[in-house]
Amino acid sequence: MSKLKSPLTLFFIAVILIALLALFGPEEKDLGANVRIVYLHGAWVLAAELAFIAAGVAGLVALVAKRNGFHNWSAALGRTGVFFWVTYLPLSLWAMQTNWNGLFLSEPRFRLALIFAVTGVLLQVGLWLISTKWITSLANIIFIVVLRVIFSSTDNVMHPPPSPIFNSGNYMIIGFFVALIVLTLVAAFFLTRFFFNLTKENPN
Repeated sequence: MSKLKSPLTLFFIAVILIALLALFGPEEKDLGANVRIVYLHGAWVLAAELAFIAAGVAGLVALVAKRNGFHNWSAALGRTGVFFWVTYLPLSLWAMQTNWNGLFLSEPRFRLALIFAVTGVLLQVGLWLISTKWITSLANIIFIVVLRVIFSSTDNVMHPPPSPIFNSGNYMIIGFFVALIVLTLVAAFFLTRFFFNLTKENPN
């Protein structure tokens, strides 16, 4: 495989395009140009959550239908989800600092996000060491279920529902954010392909 066609190379190209797109995001009347990091942080964490959900779904299909290939997808998607989740945290801190002039580290959702980041990393490392596919799929199912249950009952302080972007009525902002989400999901796909190729080499 040529380097230009490598999933990892394509992932880094996508990240560069995401950064360039974020630089030209529409400003917002209250936050100004600083809102661009909010767009990026939102798209990034959404990619993480969707990867975790996909990992759980793939794991469920693998366990129920006994399809070995889905075990590989579950493992790859779980690793992608953790990567995006962990790297979303500094983006969240950056968004806090630039828009609210300080770090609100005790904010409930950020505190939980940090706990799940540490847990996710330790879990994925442990699953890699154990190297048993059905355990990986089962763990990915449990992880996303626990994550969604806990976050659904967590207070929103700096993340007021429903989505401020999609309910803004500003179609330029909404369109830009959707484009950023799509490009971020493309990057997540390339990273997943990279992890999938590594997972296929494991026969267990």
